[in-house]
Amino acid sequence: MSIKHQISASVQQLCIWYGDGQDGSAPSADQWRQILERPENESITLINFFKYRQIAEYPSDGPQSRESIAGQEAFQLYASVSMPTMERVGGKFLLVGPFEGMFLGEAEDWDLIAIGTYPNLDSFIELYTDPDYRAAFRHRTAACERQKVIVC
Repeated sequence: MSIKHQISASVQQLCIWYGDGQDGSAPSADQWRQILERPENESITLINFFKYRQIAEYPSDGPQSRESIAGQEAFQLYASVSMPTMERVGGKFLLVGPFEGMFLGEAEDWDLIAIGTYPNLDSFIELYTDPDYRAAFRHRTAACERQKVIVC
């Protein structure tokens, strides 16, 4: 199987697991492809910006559909799985903290900033293919009104 075909198959599988990214809650196919086409041995650093919903929005047919919990609480359910899983696959956080405002540039409104780094592409992909992480990702989607992730 060619590298191009492997990347296409991986993109397709990731979009099945996480969605097509049209609602902004997950990467689009093009964004997945951009990551997967990176050199395998280069580190990847992501700067994450999160804005919580007042009340988390779970799908009506999901396990939390009847509960009303705050977006921040739903995000903590995600973080309780994502943080140790990230560390297990070789990633680490450089910063996790509340957004306090802008120093330069146009005003933005966020609740949390997280900067995480991975030593290589395999480490990054191992996180997103982990079954426990995939299951917990629904809490991130339910928790966030909007999010922005910058790749460095």
